[in-house]
Amino acid sequence: MKDASSSILKNHFLIAMPHMADPNFAQTVIYLIEHSDQGAMGLVINRPNGLTLADVLEQLRPDSEPAVLCQSLPIFSGGPVQTDRGFVLHPSGAQFQATLDLGELGMSTSQDVLFAIAEGNGPARHLIALGYAGWGAGQLETELADNAWLTCPADQTTLFETPYEQRLGAAAALLGIDLNLLTAQAGHA
Repeated sequence: MKDASSSILKNHFLIAMPHMADPNFAQTVIYLIEHSDQGAMGLVINRPNGLTLADVLEQLRPDSEPAVLCQSLPIFSGGPVQTDRGFVLHPSGAQFQATLDLGELGMSTSQDVLFAIAEGNGPARHLIALGYAGWGAGQLETELADNAWLTCPADQTTLFETPYEQRLGAAAALLGIDLNLLTAQAGHA
C-alpha cells in the first residue's frame, strides 16, 4: 500500500523563506512536479534566464525565422539540474510527444510543444523552463524542518497569469503571509 504522505507536496508551491542563503533558490517559488520518499522535483517559476522562445527556436530550427510573438515569451531558469533540458508546464488536455499528466497540469518535454506554441497551436497558458530543481530522498523534508520553505497548494493563476516578478508575493499571499514582514531570526520563549 502506498503511503498517502509520500506525494503530499506534489502540485504544491515551495516558497523560499527570506533567509534562504542558497543563490539557486533565494527569492524563488518552485512548482513541485513530484514528491515521494525517493526525492522531489520542481521548477522555479519566477526567475527568467534572459532567453526567449525565439532564442531557443533559433537553435532548434536555424533555417526558420521564429514568429514575432516568440520574442516576448521568456524562458525560465527551472533550477540548477540539467540546465540544458527543457520543460513546459501547461494545463492538462494538450498532448505532445512527451507529456506527463500531473492532474490539472501537464508537463511536456518534447520539442513539438515549443513549435506548437510558436505557431499559435499550443497551449495558450504555459511556462517554459530550462533545468529543474531536484532533491534526493529526505533532502526536501530536512529543508522543510529547517524552515527554509513555506508550502501551499499551487494555483494556476499564480503560475500562468501573475507577472513573474510578483509570483513570490502572490504565492505567499495564498497563505495570508507578507514575506516582507518575516524575519530571518528565530528565538525561543
